Amino acid sequence: MEEKTVVPQRAQKSPGFAGVLGIFPFGIGALYNGQFTKFILYLIIFAGLTRMQGHGGQPFVGLLLAGFIVYQFFDNIQSAKAINAAGAGAVPAGPVDQALPEISSSGSIFWGIVLIALGVVLIMANFEVINYDILFDFWPVAVIVIGLKLVLDSVARSKNGQ
Repeated sequence: MEEKTVVPQRAQKSPGFAGVLGIFPFGIGALYNGQFTKFILYLIIFAGLTRMQGHGGQPFVGLLLAGFIVYQFFDNIQSAKAINAAGAGAVPAGPVDQALPEISSSGSIFWGIVLIALGVVLIMANFEVINYDILFDFWPVAVIVIGLKLVLDSVARSKNGQ
């Protein structure tokens, strides 16, 4: 005979309520979804963005903050849906509480270098080695570099037949 194990179901999360809580930029929606690591990460990002508000760089920093709030809104809705689907057994129950995506083994160190360089530049700006006004005049260069990286990756994949 086959034994059946009873798995206690998780409490259903309301995607709408999680989205509304995501409008509050402190990570409250992630806390509602039970994603404590993501809550801490969102809280740190929000604190950094609000701290940068007083150092100039407008309107870029304000747009970053607004984009972060919109991101939280949609991310909390998707997380609540994933938690509900995992609880219902619709998808394989994976690490839904995961705050950061899994690290892919693509072999590219581009994003690591970009993040390290961004961190170094922002720390230098905090210690007033670099002026924030000058720093945020050149932010489109980062968008251009990332765009070039994506185009080059796409060309390389098409040449490899992927």
